[in-house]
Amino acid sequence: MSDSKKIVWYNLAFMAFSTVWGFGNVLNGYIYFNGIQVIFSWILMFALYFVPYALMVGELGSAFKNAGGGVSSWIHETMGPKLAYYAGWTYWACHITYIASKGSGGLKALSWMVFQNGTTFSSFGTRPIQFATLAIFLFFCWVASRGLNPLKKLATLAGTSMFVMSILYIIMMFAAPAINPNGGYLHMDFSLKNLIPQFNMGYFTSLSILVFAVGGCEKISPYVNKVENPSKGFPKGMIALAIMVMVCAILGTIAMGMMFDPADIVANFDAYNANGSYWAFQKLGQYYGMGNALMIIYAACNAIGQFSTLVISIDAPLRMLLDSEDARQFIPTKLLKKNKYGAYVNGIWMIVFLSGAIILIQALVPSADAVLTQLTKLNSVTMPMRYLWVFAAYIALRKAKDKFNPEYKFVKNQGIALTAGAWCFIVTAACCLLGMYKEGDMFTTALNVITPIVLVGLGLIMPAIRKRENSNSVSE
Repeated sequence: MSDSKKIVWYNLAFMAFSTVWGFGNVLNGYIYFNGIQVIFSWILMFALYFVPYALMVGELGSAFKNAGGGVSSWIHETMGPKLAYYAGWTYWACHITYIASKGSGGLKALSWMVFQNGTTFSSFGTRPIQFATLAIFLFFCWVASRGLNPLKKLATLAGTSMFVMSILYIIMMFAAPAINPNGGYLHMDFSLKNLIPQFNMGYFTSLSILVFAVGGCEKISPYVNKVENPSKGFPKGMIALAIMVMVCAILGTIAMGMMFDPADIVANFDAYNANGSYWAFQKLGQYYGMGNALMIIYAACNAIGQFSTLVISIDAPLRMLLDSEDARQFIPTKLLKKNKYGAYVNGIWMIVFLSGAIILIQALVPSADAVLTQLTKLNSVTMPMRYLWVFAAYIALRKAKDKFNPEYKFVKNQGIALTAGAWCFIVTAACCLLGMYKEGDMFTTALNVITPIVLVGLGLIMPAIRKRENSNSVSE
């Protein structure tokens, strides 16, 4: 690639920023960590986890610049095909809970668009909403089974617009007191005592929310070697990314602190988890005399994003797993069956069973808002499980230092590199395990424990089923 076509470091930072960050991360941090106290936790998370994580991804991407399978390819090169299958399976399995949450999130967004309040959705009752969510989920499974994926462009558009809305919120909120001094903003206490959180059980069991928020930067690994002067340009871009994300997290948190009282959030937690982002844009519109216009735009973007992500998440991770030659040798042949449209029809049926079961189980939850809270926590427990493979691949890469020669290295010192990899692995695993527990709610705790066990267990028995199939075909 000629130098004129190389990506400069600040362009890389902006590309990664739009991939990693979103408005929901600001809201989740604010409500789970007692308002502006989350600022302390964000700074720690960025300094001790996100920056080394992003720089390790850069080294992996540089070492395996021609490998197109992402994390699975890295594991294949460093640890062999069977562990590469497990990495691919984990990536797919994490999307089962994610898929189950998208229908509920999309319905919530539509409700805000139509009724313009947060109470109507809950008033329908949990069971009717979960059955409606199941119907939407089954419809999009049918769409995927027909080989159709008409929402890819809409997903890109929705993702971009949500990113723009997130930045717009911060800018408009900071300008609001000058434009409307009598808007009724809340006063925040920035004393050190008020900024340092209480390190209790609730704090540690919520850290998975922050890990979930900052994860996913491995998506930018294909661009490492396309950066101008990768050894200097890539870390520059990643540090710029970390600064941008940290600034947005802190400014977004302060903006929310002008709107929402943490004490009220504690008293109405499920309602804020389900409606907080819509209330934020509704209040912002009121400060500017725009009524509900900003909220409706945000809800429309969110609805499109939720539903388009739903159909893409049914189709894309499944294809990534089953199209992989390394993974196929460990997967039962029935799951590899395609219909006339080229869709892995039995794989989609497996998604129907697993995600559908989560949707139906939540019909037992007392309120529709509580369902959304439960799904947020479940995703924060399961989705970061895929990051474990990133750190495992990095440790294996550094241990095989004589075999691979990446153009860019996170750090030259071998001991520091291995310690950083082990640290991020342990932090991720600990946050996932601690995040499973919810004080006073054994139903949610059980769901958070059983779901990963079932998904991991399925992945472990698949190779045994395939091995038995192979043995039977040889004996015949």
